[in-house]
Formats: sequence, C-alpha cells, structure tokens
Amino acid sequence: MASSNVSSVLVERSPVYYGWVVLTVATLGMAATLPGQTAGISLFIDAFIEDLGLSRSVVSWLYTVATVLGSLGLPLAGRLVDRYGPRRVAVVLIALLAASCAGMRWVSGWVGVFVGFVCLRGFGQGALGLVNNHAVNLWFERRRGLAVGVLGLGMAGATALFPPLMERGLQAYGWQATYLIMGGLLAVIMLPLGALLYRDAPERYGLSPDPGTAPNGNEAPSTGEGAETATMSGVRPEAAYRTWTFWLFTVAGVCTAGFGTGLLFHHFSILEDVGVARGVAAQFFVPLGVGTAMFNVGTGWLVDRYPPRLLLALQLGLFGAMMGVLPAANTTAEVWVYGGVFGGAQGMQQALLGSAYAYYFGRAHHGTIRGLANTVFIGGTALGPAVLALGPDFLSGFAPILWICTPIPLVLALAALAGWAMDWDAAVVTGSAGDRWNGGEN
Repeated sequence: MASSNVSSVLVERSPVYYGWVVLTVATLGMAATLPGQTAGISLFIDAFIEDLGLSRSVVSWLYTVATVLGSLGLPLAGRLVDRYGPRRVAVVLIALLAASCAGMRWVSGWVGVFVGFVCLRGFGQGALGLVNNHAVNLWFERRRGLAVGVLGLGMAGATALFPPLMERGLQAYGWQATYLIMGGLLAVIMLPLGALLYRDAPERYGLSPDPGTAPNGNEAPSTGEGAETATMSGVRPEAAYRTWTFWLFTVAGVCTAGFGTGLLFHHFSILEDVGVARGVAAQFFVPLGVGTAMFNVGTGWLVDRYPPRLLLALQLGLFGAMMGVLPAANTTAEVWVYGGVFGGAQGMQQALLGSAYAYYFGRAHHGTIRGLANTVFIGGTALGPAVLALGPDFLSGFAPILWICTPIPLVLALAALAGWAMDWDAAVVTGSAGDRWNGGEN
C-alpha cells in the first residue's frame, strides 16, 4: 500500500476517530454476509428439497463442494485487499453478493443451486467477511480484540433478527421472492454505505491505529499537516505459514467452523431426531445470536488482556462439551441453553480468529495471511454437513456421529494449552510482528 498521505473530507471532519466509523460500517457489512452464511442458507434447504426434487444428501454435497470452490478465491481476495485496500474490494463484493441473491430467484434445478451456493459462499461468507475483518484490523492495535469483538455483533445481530424474518418471508412470498428481496436490500442499503464509508489503512490519511495513539505509545497527531505516517510491519506470509501458531488457529477454525456449519445445516433434522418440533427448534436462533454477541465482545475484551492461545483452549473445550451433550437436548429450555452455549462458542471463535492472525503476525500482510487461513477453514466448513450426514445415513441417527466427533475439539484444546505454555514460535511472533503492542504472551 502506498505510503504517501491522501486527503479525505470524511476522515478529516469526523468528530470521532475514523476507525470507529470503519468499525460501524464493517459491522453492518458482517450482517450483510448472512445470505452466504449457513444460518441464512439453512432456512432454504427444505424448500430446495421439496420444490426442486433434490434429496438431502444431494443438497449437502452440493453445499460441500460449492463451499470448497467458493473458498479458493480467498487468497486472491486477500492479496487484492492488501494491494487496493478494503474500500474498493468491499464495494465490488457487495455488488456481486446482491447479484447472487437476485440470481437465486431463477434457480430451477441442481445446477442453479450449486452455482448459487458457490457465489453466496464465496462472495458473502468468504470474501466480504475477510474484507470486513481486515478493515478493522488495519485501524486498531491496542483495542484490536475489543474492536473485532464488536465487529462480530453484526453477524450475531443478523443471526438473531433476520432468520425469523426470512422464515416469514418464505411462508408469505416463497423462497424465490425472498432471495430477490434480500438482493435488493443489499443493493439499496449496503452498497451505498460501503462506497461512502469504508476506508483504507489509517496511515494513508496521516493517522496511526487506535484513537490518537501512535505505535510507540505517544500521542499521535490527528491528521493533516504535521501528521507523520507510521509504517505497518509484520511477519511475511511465507514465515507465518511455517509456524505452529498459524496452523493451530487454522485447524481450530476448520474444526469448530466445520462442525458448527454441520450443526446449523442439519439443525432442524438433528432436533427432530430427539422429538423437538420445528417451531421450538426455530427459537434456537434467538439465544444463538445473543450468546454470540455477548461472547464476541467479551472475548474481544479478553484478547486485549490475555493470550489468544489460552482463550482458544477454553473455546475448544466449550465447543467439544456442547457436541457431546447435544443429543440429550429435547425440551424447550434445553434448546435455549443449547442455543446460548453454541452462541458462546461461536462468539469466542469469531473474536479469536478475527484477531489472532494480526496479533501474532502483524498488519502488513494480514490480508494475504488471513486469505489462506480463510480458504483452509472455510473449505473445512464444507466437510461439516457431509460428515454429520453420515449419522442418519449409516449410524441410525445424528447422536452416534456427534459422539464420534466430540474428541476432536477436545484434543485441539490440549494442543492450544501446550502452545500457550511452551510459547510456540516466540522468535517469529515477537521478533517480527513489529506492530504488536503487548509483546510476549506469558
């Protein structure tokens, strides 16, 4: 990214540090990814099965392969956002996501469903989510954890509020019209906001990350004349990819995002297996959104004070325990508890994965590093629905496959504890990530 300062009336006249504006629009941008998130797509699965004559297994595999294909463009998206900045890339992605939603209106067979899944997952859950996270990481360092936690409120709020509204739209207008409405809302609301408010790194405008604070801890000049541009620093991608820490967080993302996607994808069927009616199962999304929001912000606050690897161990342990006891959730109260615990684990995951790569490897190549990580663990999310589908297909229900998979996050939790205790990759993450503010972990 160029080092010379540029002028922006919005940045210069903003009554608050402009990073808070970027955080606000990125939070809305995360809500806008819902059509590409499993929580949004899962509402349409039964309609695809019933109206298009597709089996659940076929839809699951279409979703699996489409998610993998959609994730392959993320390294390129990461490099583009490093080169051109979040603003231009975000505007293009919002337009493509809106067009993808509108295009679902004319889907009439498995080919259309597959292409739609590729576009919704690739542009929405993948690339636009990456750009929103990158924009926030550019503007915050000392408060990075808290900022990324607030960013997660966009997805949490969307998960709590919009699925019930989308379900009403499905019942009132049908799935085709509902998709068309979602595309129109993205084009009319989010696209203009993105074009107006997204901005590139604060150094481009003579600012330093975090409100009024330079990387050396001194007060930084606000903007305009006399503002000295700080230099972004960090670990080069090839060095980051060789660390245990990079792969610990990436594999953990594959695990919890993959199984979490499977749980959401088969949500209504899993609870139907234990006798929970669809109406009660739909209530799950309310505590899910609330729990995600609370733990997202709370974990973000903790990331600014405690090592992410230690917090990752807690998150993986919570997620593994939830999978193990899920087959026993068969009352309304237990469904609400399940939603809250799932939301807690998901909120912790979003805050940790949203900040850990910049925390350990710096900001200079964050888009590229995060792009590969997203490709791996979003590709991994594709496996979740297919793996859990093995339960009803071969094991007489979802409970056996859930119990088989439960040890995986628990083993990863032990690995995260070991990484924290042994301070993996200390020479790389503390010696090369020059814009980390708090030094080592222990």
